Amino acid sequence: MSIVALLGTCGLLCAAPSIASTQERTLENGMKIVVREDRRAPVVASMIWYRVGSVDEVNGLTGLAHVTEHMMFRGTRRLPDGEFSRRVAQLGGRDNAFTGRDYTAYHQQLSAKDLAAVIELEAERMAGLVIAPDTFAKEMQVVMEERRWRTDDRPRAALFEQLYATAFTAHPYRTPVIGWMNDLENLTADDARDFYRRWYAPNNAVLVVVGDVDAEQVFRLAQRHFGRLPARAMPRRSPQSEPEQKGIRRVTLQAPAQTPFLMLGFHVPALRDGERDWEPYALEVLESILDASEAARLPRALLRESRIAGSVDASYDKMQRGPALFVITAAPSEGRGVGELESAIRAELARVTREGVSAEELVRAQTQLVAQHMFQRDSMFTQATQIGVAEMVGHSARVVDRFVPRIRAITAEQVRDVARRFLVEERMTVAVLEPLNVPTRRPSLPPKELRHVD
Repeated sequence: MSIVALLGTCGLLCAAPSIASTQERTLENGMKIVVREDRRAPVVASMIWYRVGSVDEVNGLTGLAHVTEHMMFRGTRRLPDGEFSRRVAQLGGRDNAFTGRDYTAYHQQLSAKDLAAVIELEAERMAGLVIAPDTFAKEMQVVMEERRWRTDDRPRAALFEQLYATAFTAHPYRTPVIGWMNDLENLTADDARDFYRRWYAPNNAVLVVVGDVDAEQVFRLAQRHFGRLPARAMPRRSPQSEPEQKGIRRVTLQAPAQTPFLMLGFHVPALRDGERDWEPYALEVLESILDASEAARLPRALLRESRIAGSVDASYDKMQRGPALFVITAAPSEGRGVGELESAIRAELARVTREGVSAEELVRAQTQLVAQHMFQRDSMFTQATQIGVAEMVGHSARVVDRFVPRIRAITAEQVRDVARRFLVEERMTVAVLEPLNVPTRRPSLPPKELRHVD
């Protein structure tokens, strides 16, 4: 595509999407409510976010945030085991949950007229969760099987776990969200009850509602059901800064696999000041330039020209409570090694530093990012997720709504600058999957009980 055509496309796509009305309110107990009115369909996405994730765990008790998420479906003082999801299904809705490093979120998608019912249910399990020892013991077997299925039996997932465990030496991001198996084997119901009592409180939660609703009505519902719950003092959070990396780190994982695999992780900034920071947006543009389409640099150079790679991918997430990683993953083509693949990737990164990026590449990347952002606005669930993540890591819906102008403002020199400063050897961790010469076992489908959560 020519630069003229790209600019024409950008003229269509780069205009900021129309933003639905977004209103916020904080209850007296400290719980925040964010409502985005979107009346395109008579449905609603309701999410309650707790500002607690694996980053808040301690050694020996990893996996507690995720385990507590599981237990939230196992009954309260008024709701028997499984009743929460059964009632949502009766209303024709869907519910689920997920745990991350920085947060835990519970969500429902259903008819807007039934919002009051799920808000009442969420208030019940915020204050009335019951963690019985026998139920907890059964659920721990599910969690351990989930770990086996998602990580232990999947070499690339296990390699990703090792990448983070090596790239971070002090920060709790080094521990997997699902927890280390030895910790899971030794967790108790008392551990989960203590975790729930410390972190599940209205002043540590944000309710996000997006859909065909009236904001004032949602605020009244929240006040009725959540406003009566008392605030609690939150545990002190330590800064937990990661020491500066001063040299390349390497880790090798030997596991049954058909092909080797390579991961490069670079310490880069996360978004801290939503109005002033520009490096995270430049890194997003760089990610797109490297790997957003077949015309991007890494696929063009490694898949089609040199054919040294069978696959390549770049990823970066600026929305983190802690430090961020810019990660490049790749698999070598048959007959090629991970060593020469690593050299080829690093040569492409050095070329960005040395030569910069073209105006055409910049416009293409910005257009793709803005188009993706606009398409995401078609989903009420995605809008609610974007708002919730922003709230959990210290921002607000305003950061989400400022994405388009911030991306459009990035220059080619800024892209080159972040590559020069951050995608360098002293910030890099290399993780290599070395296949063992043993028969591989293809991961099975997840057990039925794992298909509901996470």
